[in-house]
Amino acid sequence: MTLAAGRYYEISIPISALGNLCQAKGRPGRPTYAEICYSPSMDLRKLTSLCVLLSGAVLAQPPAGVPLTEEQRTQLVYTLAHYTKFEYKIAMRDGVRLFAAVYVPKDASQQYPIIMQRTPYNVGPYGADNYKTQVGPSFAAEKEGFIFVYEDVRGRYMSEGTFVDVRPHKTHYDGPTDADESTDTYDTVEWLVKHVPNNNGRVGMWGISYPGFFAAHGLIDSHPALKAVSPQAPMGDVGNGDDGYHNGAFHLAANFRFYSGFLPRKPEPEQPQPTVRFDPGTMDAYDFFLRMGPLSNANEKYLKHQNQYWDDTIKHTSYDEYWQARA
Repeated sequence: MTLAAGRYYEISIPISALGNLCQAKGRPGRPTYAEICYSPSMDLRKLTSLCVLLSGAVLAQPPAGVPLTEEQRTQLVYTLAHYTKFEYKIAMRDGVRLFAAVYVPKDASQQYPIIMQRTPYNVGPYGADNYKTQVGPSFAAEKEGFIFVYEDVRGRYMSEGTFVDVRPHKTHYDGPTDADESTDTYDTVEWLVKHVPNNNGRVGMWGISYPGFFAAHGLIDSHPALKAVSPQAPMGDVGNGDDGYHNGAFHLAANFRFYSGFLPRKPEPEQPQPTVRFDPGTMDAYDFFLRMGPLSNANEKYLKHQNQYWDDTIKHTSYDEYWQARA
C-alpha cells in the first residue's frame, strides 16, 4: 500500500484503537464506526504499520484532491462493516463474459433479494477491496438489506464483447447463442440466482437515463426470477423525441457534450482510463457552436473521427430504419 501526504484513506480497524487517532483530528472520543482519516500531520510509517498489523481493508479513495465528505465517510464505513464485495465474470449464451461487482450483506442469517443495475458508465471502483461509498439506489436501501449487483454491459469497460450504442432489441434470434441486451439480462439473472450466496431467488432492476434503457430491455422476455423493474427516465425513442433528435431537430449541445466524453473502448476489456474532459474554452455555448461553424466541423476541429457513436448519430438525420430499430 502506498500512502501520499495530503491524501485521504479509509481503513477498517478495531474501535478501541482509534480514540487517540481521532483526537489528533480535533474530534474527541471514540467514533461510531471504525474510521480513520489520514492528515499530513500524522506519521506515514506509523499509519502504514497500523494498517498492516490490524489487517485493515483499504477502501476506495475519492478522486485526487477531492476528500470524502463526513456523510460519505459515514456511508463508506457502513458499507465496509455490513457488506462483502465480490467480482465475477459471467458467461453469456454466446460465451462472452460480462463483468459484475456484487455486494452481499455480511449477515448470513437470512436470504436477500437482489437489486441489479446494468450500465455503460462503469461499475467502479474495481478490485474486490475497493468499495463504492454507497451501494444501491439510496443509503436507506443499503441499510434495508439487499444484494446489490452492478454490471458493465457488453463491450464496456471490463466486460467482453462489442458495444452497440442504443442496441436494438432483436425480434428474431439466429440460433441459441444469438444475443442482445434482453438475453444478456436473462443470462445474468440466471447466473446470479444460482451462484450468489444467500439470495432468495428474487431480482429487481433499476436505472436512470442510459442504465434505465438497459433496465427497460431487461423487461423483454424476462427471466422468471426478475420480479420488479424500475426504468427511470430511460432513453427511449432516441431518433424522434428523446436524446438524439427532437421531432427531427438535432439536439446539438446535449449530443456534442455527451459524445465528447462517451467514447468507444479499445477491443479488449479495460478499466476507466484517465481522461481530460473536453473544454470548450467558454461558458457561452451559443458562441462556441457559432464559432464551430457547420456540423461537419465538430469532427474536423474537435472529435477527429474518433467516436463512431457520434458519427452514427449525425449520419442518420431522418427517422430511418436505424432509428426505428432503436425505438
